[in-house]
This record gives sequence, structure tokens and C-alpha cells, in this order.
Amino acid sequence: MQTTSSYDDDHLAEECGVFGVFGHPEAAKLVTLGLHALQHRGQEAAGIVACDQGQFHTTRGQGLVEKVFGGESVVRQLAGDRAIGHVRYATTGETALRNVQPLFAELEFGGLGLGHNGNLTNAQALRRQLIRRGCLFQSTSDTEVIIHLMATAPLTGVEDRLVAALRQVEGAYSLVALTAESMIGVRDPLGFRPLVLGRLDGAACLASETCALDIIGAEFVRDVEPGEIVVVSETGLRSIKPFAPQRRRFCIFEHIYFARPDSLVEGMSVYEVRKRIGMELARESNVDADVVVPVPDSGVPAALGFAAEAKIPFELGIIRNHYVGRTFIQPTDKTRHAGVKMKHNANCTTLKGKRVILVDDSIVRGTTSRKIVEMVRQAGAREVHMRISSPPTTHCCYFGIDTPERDELLAACYDIPGMANRIGVDSLAFVSLDGLFRAAGDTGRNPETSLFCDACFTGEYPIHPSDYRPETAGDSK
Repeated sequence: MQTTSSYDDDHLAEECGVFGVFGHPEAAKLVTLGLHALQHRGQEAAGIVACDQGQFHTTRGQGLVEKVFGGESVVRQLAGDRAIGHVRYATTGETALRNVQPLFAELEFGGLGLGHNGNLTNAQALRRQLIRRGCLFQSTSDTEVIIHLMATAPLTGVEDRLVAALRQVEGAYSLVALTAESMIGVRDPLGFRPLVLGRLDGAACLASETCALDIIGAEFVRDVEPGEIVVVSETGLRSIKPFAPQRRRFCIFEHIYFARPDSLVEGMSVYEVRKRIGMELARESNVDADVVVPVPDSGVPAALGFAAEAKIPFELGIIRNHYVGRTFIQPTDKTRHAGVKMKHNANCTTLKGKRVILVDDSIVRGTTSRKIVEMVRQAGAREVHMRISSPPTTHCCYFGIDTPERDELLAACYDIPGMANRIGVDSLAFVSLDGLFRAAGDTGRNPETSLFCDACFTGEYPIHPSDYRPETAGDSK
């Protein structure tokens, strides 16, 4: 697992996004548009695998979707009425072209394209076993383990091979797969990561989020259920549920930060959930202040909810530059402050002489938070109070979210007063677990019945990450 960049170190990094279309003459073009809508889930690389009458075509590259698929000729080469795509932020495997998804392989039954959002927690052990059996790996991605398990399964059909492979893996996976005859979508039995089913002019669509359906004008049909395999072919759609039912454990951070605000996730508006989190935060930790200011862009919905509940004016006291990319960031102390200033700048007229409540979604290392607080004080703020729309992040994620080593997590090293002192605020408060769960549609956190994974706050992992030694639980790879 890679560590987050120093530039964005107060936010956990995105995972990946998947999109697929089956049965449309412009499938690759639609997938390209869908990947644009999912760009927030991964900016390192993008790829598409398309199939035209049994002939597969693939284009993969490093960089944003626009860079990889910017030319009309590139998409035109991806002929066929079926295609799947992927945007990547590496959580396992190096940042290299060989790891860009969808991966493609020729198996006994024919070609297979595979895109994966999530992280397999026993991939290292399975990889060693497969290598001992003579398998030759072409990437360092955990996703390739699934392909080799399918290739070596003593079965014939694609679906049977896939089920046999998935019975051996552990962890989080939302998959889209493409064969010459079908498009397949899968969610792991605990449903860590989102996957939705849509329809456009008779064509079936699979997407990580509903915002990707919106961009192509597709109708949202339903969520793919945890543990479900949906198979789309020319004869229609079939649902297979080969795994024993388990209590779902959807990643709560999808609601806090990862999903786009205009998406529906698990039947709920992400934007509305974030506003409700802000309202819970205000009820729990309001303070006398003159203005509520979001740390853009992810802090905006929660700040709106906080301001409405606290009856304090909402103002854009920090302006974000949307034209700064990760390539500008230099991971040195000397340039770190410049990196923050390139991305955010204080709106002095709304801050000078004011008691300010800053609302952000999370604190990871705390470096960027400290720089933002300094910026707000330099703009003339009289007091700076920070409110965070997630509980303290004290543990690392093994299920597809990029997190630093545990000893780099500010909340793992300091109590809340210590954190407040480190980032230089007059007060600091986080939403409670109960408040967070209420905002997300639960009555409050109950570890026996909760439908969310909150291990990054509690260290209570729904699945033991078997690739990691017990004594390093909470540390990243």
C-alpha cells in the first residue's frame, strides 16, 4: 500500500472506480464518460477493455482519463458493443503500466478482462502458493491473483471458475469482468465497496457510483447486493448468490469522503448524509463563533449542515484552486507549505477579526490542517476552532483505502487536546461514532448489529487481514 502524498495528507486517498456497458454500439465511448465521472476515485491510471465479436481490444495508460483517452482515434480503436473500464489509485502494487486495470488474460475459455475496486487481505499468501504451482505473474497487483485462481480452477465455465476463485480470497472486492459472451459484476459478501446496476436504451451498465450512470443518461436500477454475482449476456441478466449470507459492512468513509456528493450510495444521498453529519457535529460540539467555513471541497456539505444547525453564517473563507494536480507536489518540508497555498487560499474579507469554525472531513497526518489553520490566522481570524465530520482516524485500512503507517496517524499518537495543540487551533472536536451512524441512517453504533465498517476509527476489523502479522495490525503494507 502506498502512502498518501504530503500534499493531501489530511485526507485518506481514493481507492478505484469501475464502469461497464454491455449491449450498446458505443460502449467504449460510454465507458470513457463513466470513468470521467469516477475520476475522483483514482487519478493515477485508467484503462478500458472492449470486445467486438469475440475480438478483444484494450487501452491502458498512466494519468487522468482525459490524458489516456483524450483522442477520438483512441476510443475508436476500442470497437464493440461491450466494454469495461477502471480508474486506479494504487493500494497494492507499484504505480506502473503493468498494474493498470482492467487486467486482461487469455484463459482456457477465452479472453477475460477484470477490474477491481478494493483490496484482498490474503493476496500475498495466495500469490506465493500460485507461484509455487508454476503461475507466472505479470503484475504486482492483488487483482491478478483472482485471474490465476480462475485459470487453475478444475472447472470449465467462467462463472464456476470465478466462484471457485472468490471462495479462496478474503477482503474487499467490487469487480467488473468481461468475456466474449458476458459482462459480470461482483460484490464481496460483506459489501465493503459500492457497485450499482443501471440501464441505458436496453444496454446494461455497472458502475462504482450512480454519478457515472448520470453522465451517460442511464437509469439507476439497483445496488448489486453483497455477495451477489450479476451476469449480463445477450439473453438477459442473471443473479447468482453462491456465498453464505453475512452481515454487510459497508465502508462508512464512502459517506464521509470518497463517494461523490451527487451519488446515491446504499440507497442514500451522499450529500444529504454529509449535511446530517455536520448537523450532528454541531449538536455535539458547537462553540460561540461568527462564521462557519468549510475546507473545500470535501468539507462543504458538512459545513452547510453545521451552520444550519448552529445558526451561524456559512461563508467560503477558503478558496480552492481546482487546476492544481498531484504532479506539482514536492514531498519536502521546504515546499509543503507552497503546495497547500497552491491548492487553498484564504478569503481575507470573510475571516478578518472573526471567530472561525473550520469544518473538514478528516485529519490523517495533520500537516495540511496545520498549514490551513496558519493561513486562516494570517488572514486575521481572531479564533480558529476545527470540527471534523468523522471520528479520529486511529487505525489503517486493509480494504482498499490508502492510509499511512499507523505511527504517522495523528490520532494514533495524540489525544484530542494534543492534536489541537499540534495543528494550532483554539479547540478541536470530532463527530462521535453514534452521531456518524445516526447521520448514515443507523440509530447509533452497535458493534453487534452495525452495517458499516468503521475499523479505521475503532481497530475492529470485520475480517482479520491475514497477510499482516498480528503485531502490526493497524500498519499499512
